[in-house]
Amino acid sequence: MGLRALLSGDLLRDKIAIVTGAGRGIGEGIARKLAHDGATVVCADVNESDASSVASSLASIGMRLDVSKADECDALVTRVHERYGRLDILVNNAGINRDAMLHKMTDDQWHQVIAVDLTGVFFMTRAASRLMRAAGSGRIVNISSASWMGNIGQANYAAAKAGVVGLSRTAAKELARSQVTVNAICPGFIDTTMTRGIPDAIREQQLAKIPLGRAGQPADVAAVVAFLASDEAGYVTGEVINVGGGYVL
Repeated sequence: MGLRALLSGDLLRDKIAIVTGAGRGIGEGIARKLAHDGATVVCADVNESDASSVASSLASIGMRLDVSKADECDALVTRVHERYGRLDILVNNAGINRDAMLHKMTDDQWHQVIAVDLTGVFFMTRAASRLMRAAGSGRIVNISSASWMGNIGQANYAAAKAGVVGLSRTAAKELARSQVTVNAICPGFIDTTMTRGIPDAIREQQLAKIPLGRAGQPADVAAVVAFLASDEAGYVTGEVINVGGGYVL
């Protein structure tokens, strides 16, 4: 595809993509970038109105999806296959947080985050991989987090995001023979509705840890997703890529 496609915004022409959690934040940024680069993007979100709003602005389709339910994940992938005949790209971005210190964390806070942030990635990856293996091609990009290395008040979230890394690397090994790549991206402190709700003092502490001196934007993450989803990244699999302005340093 090469430089001409990169410059023309045509890097993903004729590709069919699903982005989960596409209704806002990082997911919305990813959906917009993939569409800009030529893909037909199915915007999936547990909030159907958010998904439909983003999709309508992209001349695409929005679908409601609770990734914690296997039957909904299977049904969505089946609908996409029936409508378009294939699935080229899956971006597992849907996620929630229910932060609390470990000794105060409830069972529900633990189970809710694991169900969406980890089990949901498994359900969608399993469903998509069946089509991609049969097609002999595909791109799966999983959104983990810098928190996978541990973060105070996020035992549930960190555990889930660490699980996404392990799941991604295992899936990369299993699907490589079918020419399906699987990679994980670990965003750092990204400016979204969720992070804007953090108390100012904590926000400033987080920003002070970033060598580049600023919060990231959804577009920063989306640019890396678009590359990994493209034919240009056909020899990149099993990687864990930090997008955090040097936060992990």
